[in-house]
Amino acid sequence: MAEPQLSVRSAKARDLAHRLARLENRSIAEIVERALESYEIREAGREAATSFYARLVQQCGTDIDL
Repeated sequence: MAEPQLSVRSAKARDLAHRLARLENRSIAEIVERALESYEIREAGREAATSFYARLVQQCGTDIDL
């Protein structure tokens, strides 16, 4: 059975993935997976600072000096 494929229509993304794969001696799939996992950890789970401070003020009922 064939492996699932990801199609990206960006020459820049393709070239970067190929270059990193060669430099790190990894497959392109590994490079893309690691990049997406890193992005998810760094960006997807983060709360915006304005939302964070607004939530703190709402929960504590006062202005907090951090």
